[in-house]
Formats: sequence, C-alpha cells, structure tokens
Amino acid sequence: MRTKLEWFVARGAFPLAVIAAIGGAILWMDAGVSPDAVTAQMILLSYLFIALLERLFPLHPEWSRSHGDLGADVGLGVTNAIVLAAAQPLFIVASVAAASWLSAEYGARLWPQQWPLAIQLLPALVIAELVEYSAHRAMHEVPWLWPLHAPHHSAKRLYWLNALRFHPVDLLVVGPGKLVPLVMLGAGGPVIALVGIFSAVHGVFQHANLPCRLGPLNWFFSMAELHRWHHSPDSAEANHNYGGNLILWDIVFGTRWLPQDREPPVATGIASLPNFPKGYRALLGAPFRWRRLVAESGLSDPTPGIAEQR
Repeated sequence: MRTKLEWFVARGAFPLAVIAAIGGAILWMDAGVSPDAVTAQMILLSYLFIALLERLFPLHPEWSRSHGDLGADVGLGVTNAIVLAAAQPLFIVASVAAASWLSAEYGARLWPQQWPLAIQLLPALVIAELVEYSAHRAMHEVPWLWPLHAPHHSAKRLYWLNALRFHPVDLLVVGPGKLVPLVMLGAGGPVIALVGIFSAVHGVFQHANLPCRLGPLNWFFSMAELHRWHHSPDSAEANHNYGGNLILWDIVFGTRWLPQDREPPVATGIASLPNFPKGYRALLGAPFRWRRLVAESGLSDPTPGIAEQR
C-alpha cells in the first residue's frame, strides 16, 4: 500500500494539487468570494498539505531535520508576507495607470477578458514567467544583484519553507514585478489571483522534500527535479533552470538542464561561502555586508557567487 501511495505522491500530487487549487479558486471567486481572500486561503491550504506530505513521504530523511534554519525561514516568510501586502498594491496602482494609458492609446483593453478564467491563466503565466525568468537570471549574472539572492541559495537543505526563504528586496524585484505587465495589459483581479495561487503551489512543490517524478511534465513546469539542480553547490550545475513556474524560457534561451545519468546532489548551498550566516537578522543583513562575508571566507573576489557561476 505504501509503495502505491509513494508512486501517487511522486507523479500525481503536484498536478492534482494545481488542479484543485486553481479549480477551487475559480469556484470560490464565482461564488462571490474576493480574489484576495481566495488567494490567502488557497495558499495556506496548499502549504499545510505539502508540509504534511513531506512528513509522510520525505525524499531525503536528512532534509527533514532542522539545520538551524527553521526560525530564520519562518521569520523571512512572515516578513515577506508583510512586505508583499504593503508593496503589491502600489505596483498594481502604478500598473493600472499605465493600463489606462494603453487602453486610451489603442482604444480597447489588450487583455482577452472574454476568455474563460482558466484559459486566461495560460497567457498570464507565460508573460509573468518571462519577467520572473529575466529577473532571476539577472540575480545570478549581475554582480551587484547576486548578494540579494544569495540568502535563498545558502540553504543547506530543500524543504517546503525554502519557498519563502528570500531576502525581501529579492522578493520585491520578482514577486510584484511579474504582475506589472499583466495589469498593464488589462488583466483583472481574478487572473492576478490565479497567477499568485499557481506560483505559490508550484513554488512550495518546487522546493519540497518530496520524491516528485513528473516525466514529460518537466518540459512544461520548472518543478523539483529541475530546481534541485539549480540549488546544487556546484555552480556549473546551478547556473540553469531559472524558471519560476514554467520551464519555457529556459528552453528558449538554452538554460534548461536535466541530466538523465544521475540524480541531483543531496548537498545544497553556496560552495564558495560555506559559512554563510544562518540567523534571521544575519540573512537580512548579509547583502549589505557582502565584502565582509567574502573576506571571512578567504576569497579575494567581492562577488564569489558570480565569479564561480560563470
């Protein structure tokens, strides 16, 4: 029985969770529940569901125990939720103003609002993903941006809370930023909510300590099998698979990488900075004391993450 359950979790948990979350969200919004309330409830339910699955079906038992990171990850998650709640409306207001200009310029909304909501989600994900892919790749390849993203990669294990382990400035660049073109094009609140829900469900599965095996779906989604390579301490392996939700733009720009002859390493982190700070406050301050961190590591290059990953 357990073998069958493990097979189901590996191959079916992610697609069924996405269908349930998106389908449930559409039904709730059709029933009159506000998009913001639906988003919050669906994200919370998804996180609780995946945290439970991790306890029952861990991919790597050593990732199930705390590495001194739990408090910091919870702290970053709470901080980022507050920052997003405050900042996202500002991004949307600015985008609505731009959308009004575009509508006046072209005489109509550019977004296909007449399409069924589930179908509208498809172009929304593709457009938002281009922004997220570009920002994520820049975080790795632009020297002064890497310190903002390094706290995420400093994790010594992958588990569901890694989906929240971002420096707030890093999150602001990618999170609300990817919604701007959607609002500018005239996408409504329900579409924005679905993008947020999909991103949350995908993101927590992407980092989860679960034995995901998606087969052909790995050509569509930037899921765990791909993302674990992105968290490899070997920069030659990690400098791939930048997609947040979809793997489309990695395919287009040649950065998709999924070796068939071996599994991703169990070790994670930044090889050039093995003593990266672990505490909540230390992670928040790390980008602003980068040269000191580099000096303490014994490296001469002020941006070892970038130098190593080229």
